[in-house]
Amino acid sequence: MPSSPSPAVSSWDEPEGLAPRGTLIVLAGRGEHGGVYERFGRRLAFDAYRVRALGDPSADASVLDRAAKLLADESLPGPKVLVGSDTGARYAAHLAAEHTAGVDALVLAGLPTGPWVSRGWEAEVAARTACPTHQGRLTDDPVFRRGALDETPELPELRLDRVQVPVLALHGTDDRVSPVDGALRAYSGHPHVRTVTFHGGRHDVLNDALHRTAAATLVLFLERLRLSPGLPLIAESLV
Repeated sequence: MPSSPSPAVSSWDEPEGLAPRGTLIVLAGRGEHGGVYERFGRRLAFDAYRVRALGDPSADASVLDRAAKLLADESLPGPKVLVGSDTGARYAAHLAAEHTAGVDALVLAGLPTGPWVSRGWEAEVAARTACPTHQGRLTDDPVFRRGALDETPELPELRLDRVQVPVLALHGTDDRVSPVDGALRAYSGHPHVRTVTFHGGRHDVLNDALHRTAAATLVLFLERLRLSPGLPLIAESLV
């Protein structure tokens, strides 16, 4: 029996009784669909952020139209933050560089910086994530496309100099798909980009073994963004 297609938009909302604090619009990476971000979506929704997760724009151009409609949807609370993983990160940056209406900030995770060739599924899933739960999720997912990381789709140019909103960049130090040195060079020289690296982290940093730390880092960024686009400090260690 053929597998059921994934929904165009996977959605998670704040718990009943809580006022929503903003909206995250996720652009997935190679091989992924929005449902892959269920754990991420549930965790951010628990903190009262609405999450709308879409597929990979490099495989489906209509994803960008859906993202633009979500950004323009006045029923979704601001601030509105584009979250891109892998190829989704390049497209999220592209939308912001084109000054697409509604983008208040960017989160770029596992920015692709070069080609990678796998050696079968076991090597691919290990390069994606060290989290056994997420490895199992991908392995058992009939809609997820294995081998997609071997693809080298034509991606929009990374024009961070044209992005006028705050950017949070997340990258694993053990990312073999997109080595961290290349990502750091891409972000260098852009003062509006805050880069956070995760020691031992692999490519799918939002769904890696350190996913709780990644989510906490993102929530702190979101809470600062709610105060001001200048990202004022909320907490500071004096030790």
